[in-house]
Amino acid sequence: MIQISRPIIDEETIKAVVDVLRSGNLAQGAKVLEFENAFADYIGVRHAVATSNGTTALHAALLANGIGAGDEVITTPFTFIATANSILYTGAKPVFADIEEDTFNIDVEKIKEAINHKTKAILPVHLYGQPCDIKAICELCEDHNILLIEDASQAHGAEFGGKRVGSFGTGCFSFYPTKNMTTGEGGMITTDNVDVAKRARLLINHGSSKRYHNEILGYNYRMTDISAAIGICQIKKIDIWNEKRIYNANFLSDSLKNIKDMTIPSVRDGRKHVFHQYTVRISSDFPIDRNGFISALEANGIGCSIYYPVPVHMQEFYRKINKIQPNNLGMTERLSKEVVSIPVHPSLSQEDLNKIVSVMVDLNE
Repeated sequence: MIQISRPIIDEETIKAVVDVLRSGNLAQGAKVLEFENAFADYIGVRHAVATSNGTTALHAALLANGIGAGDEVITTPFTFIATANSILYTGAKPVFADIEEDTFNIDVEKIKEAINHKTKAILPVHLYGQPCDIKAICELCEDHNILLIEDASQAHGAEFGGKRVGSFGTGCFSFYPTKNMTTGEGGMITTDNVDVAKRARLLINHGSSKRYHNEILGYNYRMTDISAAIGICQIKKIDIWNEKRIYNANFLSDSLKNIKDMTIPSVRDGRKHVFHQYTVRISSDFPIDRNGFISALEANGIGCSIYYPVPVHMQEFYRKINKIQPNNLGMTERLSKEVVSIPVHPSLSQEDLNKIVSVMVDLNE
């Protein structure tokens, strides 16, 4: 089976983990600090705060920016549910704005329609590894005195105008095994704001900056040195892996661009798309429906998946929350019925890529 994703764990990483285990220093320590510094340098920010996973990074980042009950945060309904859940954790209300057809990212014009006096922040997602229109969103935030928190969980190394995502506002990253780089489980908050960084450090460590002295209500959201050791090795190779993802994506696009009734990914000018996922759209005129398309790929040993089959606002839990009243989200609902992600990860061989193309071309005939 050609897997839809596959983490790369080499001998250097294994040795780094064994060294931590042998040291006896397993919890948050020197390796976490080393990883934080390396990641801050990579993103191009002054501060990075390591967390236990991407969801805790989002939650702590929102709290560190003062988001709470009575506030509204505008975000996308086409994302992993943690994006919206993290807003609810703070007591604030997620307000959903529809997405762009070509990038799957939040639509700036729809954000404008959703802003009101209760809007405290905008939380865009750089979905599938392509930056959203972050410059325009920054301008909106400045014009309306709104906070910007970036969900960059799928976009390690992605760039807008030569600047890495996660450096425009308060950035949040995930290091889950399927991501472009991993620590097993883990997350990171990135910021240039020293006050946000200090508060985030308190929040992830039971509200404590000094052992057994707790200043605020906090959480146990810390990263371990084991995870950090993996991250230190991974960050050295992330650019190489991203370039392989981009090569694979370009090969797939060049080879699949003439398939009728299937839309290949679009990359907007001035953006570096790092292809966490390579996502096509299967129209209703395709010879077989989406379920048949997926079954045919899997029958030929090609892994694939749908990210995401049910938009956040249509999830059962969100339907039951009376205070969540979605606006017109027709594009999200339409695209959720069409998308399929196929393998693009850096472990693919040329033989794998050729097989994926061959099978997909045959399905269109």
